[in-house]
Parts: sequence; structure tokens; C-alpha cells
Amino acid sequence: MSIEFHFRDARLEDMAGLLKIYNQVIETSTAIYMDDPLPLENRIAWFQQRAREGYPIFVVEDAEGIAGFGSFGDFRPFPGYRYTVEHSIHIREGLRGHGLGQKLMHLLIERAKTLGKHTMLGVIDGDNAGSIQFHARLGFEQSAFMPQVGFKFGRWLNIVIMQRFL
Repeated sequence: MSIEFHFRDARLEDMAGLLKIYNQVIETSTAIYMDDPLPLENRIAWFQQRAREGYPIFVVEDAEGIAGFGSFGDFRPFPGYRYTVEHSIHIREGLRGHGLGQKLMHLLIERAKTLGKHTMLGVIDGDNAGSIQFHARLGFEQSAFMPQVGFKFGRWLNIVIMQRFL
């Protein structure tokens, strides 16, 4: 028996399912440098901001609901960076490593090209070898290593910036 997945643009009513994945990542990993779970209002505001800016949020769903999501937004809020975006992709626990992230990334890359973006960045925890390899397989190259710029779970964290020209 195979699981069916459906990819589409997110809707406001998806934010509760998206938040469940996001908070699980916050609580259990260094993929997001936040300490405390977020309230639903945070993701609603984020959804509305992305919509105002014309940036996508894609979701993948299965019979259980939201299985993952991906988005991108401005790298920095200054005009000189208007052609550079930073993305994020998160997949529900138990479904990682099955190609959902790759499909979401392809959707994000195509939308970024459509919007006239030039560069896409991934800011990755330096110990997340799986994410670094994932990005490398999709044509991203490491452009920066920044030691001890984050702190979570009682330790200093490094980031790797992976970059792909579109």
C-alpha cells in the first residue's frame, strides 16, 4: 500500500497543521534556533505576511493532514538584497527522507525563478549533515560557515549557508 501525497499552495486553514510540524522541530532539533513553541497566531501572521509580499508557502498533505511545508522570503529587508531569498522546508516526523522535501524544493525554485529571483539560500545548522547533503544534491554550494552564532540546548551552534543561483 502506497501513501498518496498532494502538493499545493497553503491556505490559512493549513496553519494549525503546519504549526504542529514547526513546533515539533523547535522542540526536538536545532533546525530552528528557537527555544519555545509558537502559538497559532504567529503562523497566521507569517502566512499573511508571505501573502502580502507575494511569496509562496507550499504544503504537502496526506490522509493524516499536513505532511510538510516549504516557503521562502527575503534574505534581508534591504533593497540591495531584493533578488536573494532564504527558504525553509520542514517535513513531519516519520516522513523525512522520502522525497517530499525534494519536491517542495523544486516548487520553491520554480516559483523563485518566476518571481525574478537570482539567488536562493539555505541557512542550516552546521551539525545537520543530512540537510547539507540534501542541498548539495539539489545544486546548492556552501558559501559560508559561521561558528558559534546560535545557542540552543545548552551549547553553541554553527551555521552553514548553502547557496544556489537560479
